Amino acid sequence: MSLILNIETATKNCSVSLAENGVLLALNEVNDGNYSHGEQLHLLIKNILTEAGKSISDIDAIAVSKGPGSYTGLRIGVSTAKGLCFSLDKPLIAVSTLTALSNSITVDKDAVIVPMLDARRMEVYSAVYNHNHNQIREIKAEVITENSFLEYLSKGKVYFLGDGADKCKSILKNDNAFFLDGYFPSAKQMAQLSFDKYKKSDTEDVAYFEPFYLKDFMVTKSKK
Repeated sequence: MSLILNIETATKNCSVSLAENGVLLALNEVNDGNYSHGEQLHLLIKNILTEAGKSISDIDAIAVSKGPGSYTGLRIGVSTAKGLCFSLDKPLIAVSTLTALSNSITVDKDAVIVPMLDARRMEVYSAVYNHNHNQIREIKAEVITENSFLEYLSKGKVYFLGDGADKCKSILKNDNAFFLDGYFPSAKQMAQLSFDKYKKSDTEDVAYFEPFYLKDFMVTKSKK
């Protein structure tokens, strides 16, 4: 038996789930368009334990979305997860943010999935997955042009989802390009992924684990 607390804070969706043996017991999310994770996350964790009738000491492992994504969001989620692991002496599991997002949808076997997270300007963080949610192209930070993803669009349907997909609609004009609205990385999809890693003892060094930022943090100068 395994009871895993899953934490997802890579985007504006602050999401927490509790799962037993990969089966979702409870899910709490706040997506109000703001990065309010610092205020919301601990409350969501408390509420989800109450909802599931569990205590923090019942948890066998803590899983966290490792990125890529928002620098601040990832830092808050990972810091919280590591703090819980230290205090409870429990293992830390890291789940790819884009892999979890890919698992939000089901597609035909000839189609591919491109989860996208918004970066700066016309740039996104993305990867490519087949219908079984196996990654077939590495994660990249890339500027989207009319030639992006032609290798896949020329072969069949490509489903784009995530908060980075919206700004690509006007550029990727192709009959095989399908844009799905309203999808964010969620702790819901982490339930099975974290359990799979738990079964294999695929865990992280709590002391040294860092989020997968993909790019260096950029400080924007005030215009004042």
